[in-house]
Amino acid sequence: MTVQSQRARWNDPLGIDYVLLGIVALLVVLGLIMVWSVTFVTNVGEGVADPQADFVKQSSVAIAGIIIALILSRIDYRIWGRIAVPMMMITVALLILVLFTTPVNGARRWLLGNWLQPSEVAKFTLIVYMAKWASSKGEKLKQLTYGVLPFGIIVGGVCGLIILEPNMSTALIIGMCALAMFFIAGADVIQLLLLGIIGGVATIFVVVNTPYQLARWVTFVQDPFAMTGREGYQIAETLIALGSGGMFGRGIGSGYAKFGYVPAPQTDTIFALLGEEIGLVGTWAVLALYLLLVYRGFRIASRAKDPFGQVFAAGLSFWLIFQAFANIAVITATIPFTGVPLPFISFGGSALLSALVAVGVLLSISRNETAPKESHATFNFGWRDGGARVSSPSRRRRNVQVSRPASRTRNRAG
Repeated sequence: MTVQSQRARWNDPLGIDYVLLGIVALLVVLGLIMVWSVTFVTNVGEGVADPQADFVKQSSVAIAGIIIALILSRIDYRIWGRIAVPMMMITVALLILVLFTTPVNGARRWLLGNWLQPSEVAKFTLIVYMAKWASSKGEKLKQLTYGVLPFGIIVGGVCGLIILEPNMSTALIIGMCALAMFFIAGADVIQLLLLGIIGGVATIFVVVNTPYQLARWVTFVQDPFAMTGREGYQIAETLIALGSGGMFGRGIGSGYAKFGYVPAPQTDTIFALLGEEIGLVGTWAVLALYLLLVYRGFRIASRAKDPFGQVFAAGLSFWLIFQAFANIAVITATIPFTGVPLPFISFGGSALLSALVAVGVLLSISRNETAPKESHATFNFGWRDGGARVSSPSRRRRNVQVSRPASRTRNRAG
């Protein structure tokens, strides 16, 4: 090892994307502050023996999650591709097993008490499996039997099991991530439109045949403030909380909505409490952090050394940004009300841990940017020539073979 490489190793011991790590750390710290602000006072008012129990629990998960993320950043991300099939088999088994548990509030979503949520595992597993499957197909991905049909069976099967829990919001996020990865890997626009139409029709069928889902859509198309005593109460109160903070907010801990006005203030609706306590400027700052996070994720994807790394990093980035924007869209009444945690901020151990696992893998992919280039993979949207957005290794080898004679001809001419 040379002196320069030793100095570089000393100055950059992890070799990861520190900007991404800093963004996530800021979001996690903000989440802990909001969890404390929302739960401490209400727990005191309710006479809870340990009013800081929720904050301590979330802090413990956050510390453990960050440690796990740093450990994962040191593990070669390609190992996930090697175990993608057994991971998928285990995840499907968990999704089936959870359907036989005792319902809690009308849903079957947890195993081992409240410690294991198979749908959270399914997010990561399907992204791993799709990255491995899609990146290995190359030009075959555009064929019906190698592309659309396997995609529909794999993604439709996993999403169908999640819908049976029922958990429509998670199924939609997983489906959108998989569709975006399919496109990034090289599928054409016609395939994308076809799968989008099929997915849309399936979603409409499920909503029409599920009473509580249909009721949410009926409420969504009406004025929530005209029915605050009925179905529109939750939407109306979240909008009131979000807007009552004004430009700079009431201050951390000074919000009113957590005192029984907004349901589940520390979980799915925490963004409304965030807007009340840190104001419009604070919510803009949070949005900027999420946008910067997804930018760094796509930057990592564009610099990955192989198609698997590219599609994998893109899928993880899509997951985090889709989930964040879905939560914010619910709070702002842009889409029908549904339960989606805000990544890194909402209270909930499994959601926070799974998001930090995704970040750890992204950091691993970013660390391998400094590795020797075995076969560089391009990352583009293929608008000019209609080609694949992730080039296959075989295509790159052909390009190298064609370019070598040309270079020797130029040398002779010189």
